[in-house]
Amino acid sequence: MARMTTTLLVGYFAWWERRYGGAGRADGDRGVRGDRGDRGDVPGWVMVTVMTAALVVAIATIATPALQDMFTSAISKVTGAGGDSGGG
Repeated sequence: MARMTTTLLVGYFAWWERRYGGAGRADGDRGVRGDRGDRGDVPGWVMVTVMTAALVVAIATIATPALQDMFTSAISKVTGAGGDSGGG
C-alpha cells in the first residue's frame, strides 16, 4: 500500500513539474502550453481521479476493522448476545 501511494505521489509531482514547469512562477506565465485556449486538462483530471481512488483505498484499509467491530456490536445489541429471540 505504501509503495502504491509513493508511486502515485511521485507520478503526480512529475506530472505537475512537466505541466507547470516548476514551483509557482511569479509572473503568471503558464509556459508553452498557455496559449492553447480553454481546452481543459484531461491528464489533470485523470491524476485527480487516481489520487482520490488511492485515498479511498487507504482510508478503507485503515477503517475496515473499526467499522466491522462497530457493525458487529450494533447487530449484537439489536439481536441479543446469543441471537436467540426466544419466540416460538
